Amino acid sequence: MPKLSAGLLLYRVVDGVVEVLLGHPGGPFWVRRDDGAWSVPKGEYTVEEDPWEAAQREFREELGSPVPPGDPMRLEPVKQAGGKIVTVFAVRGDLDPDTAVSNTFSLEWPKGSGSVREFPEIDRVAWFPVSAARTKLLAGQRPVLDQLMELVAAERE
Repeated sequence: MPKLSAGLLLYRVVDGVVEVLLGHPGGPFWVRRDDGAWSVPKGEYTVEEDPWEAAQREFREELGSPVPPGDPMRLEPVKQAGGKIVTVFAVRGDLDPDTAVSNTFSLEWPKGSGSVREFPEIDRVAWFPVSAARTKLLAGQRPVLDQLMELVAAERE
């Protein structure tokens, strides 16, 4: 059974340009990575859980804010390289990235040192035009951008 993950892709339209809010993973593995490292705020859930509830929980944990009001649009799940199935919900809204405060995780670092340190799950949050997000986002999550753009185009018709 593959791992399941649910996330929330917050988007807005500024001067006709669709922008998405992405998070950069914290911790030593990701510190020097940028392109192809950013992610939709997301987290794992079990088959017994509702993916929308899980996506909202993970958004709160990783950004320290409730989901802005708006109608969630469930996108088609995508499969990441490691086999994880990610269900993403798009919500039109706004959030100031400077207010984001992530939860943390513990990790022995440097590995084998016996020293355990705390790292934020997300160390940076930023808005990106979809064109830039295609480069920043993890490859396995990029298909959600095409799905989002189809929905936004349908809204404009």
